[in-house]
Amino acid sequence: MAPLKLIAALLVSFCVLLPLTHAVSKDVSYCDKNADYAVKVTGLDINPYPIARGKPASFNIAATTGESITGGKLVIDVSYFGWHIHSENHDLCSETSCPVSIGDFVVAHSQELPGYTPPGSYSLKMKMYDGNKQELTCIAFDFDIGFAASVADS
Repeated sequence: MAPLKLIAALLVSFCVLLPLTHAVSKDVSYCDKNADYAVKVTGLDINPYPIARGKPASFNIAATTGESITGGKLVIDVSYFGWHIHSENHDLCSETSCPVSIGDFVVAHSQELPGYTPPGSYSLKMKMYDGNKQELTCIAFDFDIGFAASVADS
């Protein structure tokens, strides 16, 4: 009977811990719901989810475009409880292969958040610009940072 209890405990632990460490597909919304953006976002995966402080996290944004893109930049703004707390810019070609051909592509970004990052819900807005500073898309999504890791772990 003891082995059955052990198996049951392992299954329960697996079911509880698995959602804490897998990738999750998140819903995104466009900043301007009436805009006809040149780049359409078709999906977003965040791994692990929730994001662990002091550990690497990856954001993979699936998108499609009707025009080739030879370069540009990403502008990212992060808010915590409605307060703007962080901005960063990235070269588009360092986050995806350039030139971007007509059709589907993925913007992949990895980042390790400091161990002192407060846990909770965050909002992110990402604008993508081409080499001529024309806005190609603007999306927003929410994500969570969990309680994993601590300042002592970093």
